Amino acid sequence: MSRQRGVRPSRRTGIARPALALALASLAAGMLGGLLRAGVVLPLQADWIGQAAVWHAALMICAFLGTVIGIERAVALKHPAAIVAPLVCAVGGALLLAGQAQAAHASFVLAGLAFVAVNAAIVRRQQAAHTWLLLLGAFSWLGGNVLQVSGTGAAAVLPAWLAFLVLTIAAERLEMTRLMRRRPGAEALLLWLLGALLLGSALCASWPALGGVVFGLALAALAGWLMAFDIARRTVLAGGLARYMAVCLLAGYGWLAMGGLAWAAASAGLPAARDTALHAVGLGFVFSMVMGHAPVILPAVARVKLAFGHAFYLPLLALHGSLLLRVGGGAFDPALRRLGAALNSAAIVLFLLTVIGAALVWRRRHGALQ
Repeated sequence: MSRQRGVRPSRRTGIARPALALALASLAAGMLGGLLRAGVVLPLQADWIGQAAVWHAALMICAFLGTVIGIERAVALKHPAAIVAPLVCAVGGALLLAGQAQAAHASFVLAGLAFVAVNAAIVRRQQAAHTWLLLLGAFSWLGGNVLQVSGTGAAAVLPAWLAFLVLTIAAERLEMTRLMRRRPGAEALLLWLLGALLLGSALCASWPALGGVVFGLALAALAGWLMAFDIARRTVLAGGLARYMAVCLLAGYGWLAMGGLAWAAASAGLPAARDTALHAVGLGFVFSMVMGHAPVILPAVARVKLAFGHAFYLPLLALHGSLLLRVGGGAFDPALRRLGAALNSAAIVLFLLTVIGAALVWRRRHGALQ
């Protein structure tokens, strides 16, 4: 990375390390809280675990993913002030676990404001469809945070947070496929679908049922667009890292379609579909994207190089297999739902261990050359 305003890349990533450490702590706590919500009996007894169960979604989406995405965007902007957003966001996760919920959500609002400013600066630097989508995603996250701290429109908070993640991923995929030849109107269709997604999210504040149906159907339609136009359809036929990323993406799009339909069904009066909706989108889609992009993003963001190998497929298979168990058998048997939830967390831990192992292998192979 190039220097800017006297701040070296190593210094920028060094400043980000405390935020990343807190984000990983929020991920761990969020997983434990999720297990508790699923009915898994934990050997640990502590107040912070109870807080983690209450604020499971906020820990996973805001404190973990918000911080990680904020770090990635700060590195992209190459401005020292851009690190404020992920730092404040990471602190918000710690405040949640400390039982300071109001202060935590105020921190998320401040982080959202800073994140909007960062993305606005990126739009000023590069006027493109994908940068505008990133900015819209930032506004969606900020809107969800404002609703959360104000205590109004509670039914719209989670859709707004998920819209932030979906818009961010869609923007990244649009950028990756910008050089592909697409059918006329494909990009316009994508923008209409994302507009419907934001509309559904907003409607949830006053008309949760109607908004939820619109939101869910928009998710499912977006999955269809991604399956039809993403470059992953071609790169899945390649080898190595390109194929692995494509497998992650295409599997994630399948979960997005299922999650969207389940979200619409739950909003239309089928509450049994809610767990499928939440975790098909939040785990099956979002964490597939995390697993797929980590080998590319980590070297750029954290200056951690990875030796890619077939071992990366193991946590991916574990994630999707355990999620199938959770939403399939778990819909009829609470014990299978608990088992699926436990295996979901185990898959994420296995992925983190795989990343650590890949980093150590790369260092052992190339350390003498650094």
